[in-house]
Amino acid sequence: MRTLCASTLIGEFFVIGFAGLVAMKDDSLSMATVWWVCGAAMLLSVLLCGMITRPGGVQLGWALQIALIASGFVVPVMFFLGATFAALWWASCHYGAKIDEVKARWAAQAETQPEPEAS
Repeated sequence: MRTLCASTLIGEFFVIGFAGLVAMKDDSLSMATVWWVCGAAMLLSVLLCGMITRPGGVQLGWALQIALIASGFVVPVMFFLGATFAALWWASCHYGAKIDEVKARWAAQAETQPEPEAS
């Protein structure tokens, strides 16, 4: 699960940065505000890569997905991109957990099977 979720979060890191560049063109927003918000979101996406397997890591990831969708009120294309990344986040968590289960089953089977004798 960790690899899939981290890949999604790194993709979001770049999307958030590019959305910040687009948001800078809005005259009603100060450049400092845009980059503080984008910088915090980008930092969170990178930090979450290492926190996925810890308690609350996935929930923080969902909070980031909601914030990404909500950023569509500033940069309208983010409604679409945020929903796309939320779907990717769901798939990463869902299928990543399934992959982890299969790996755990294989490891358990490998431990219970006797090793073949070398001839």
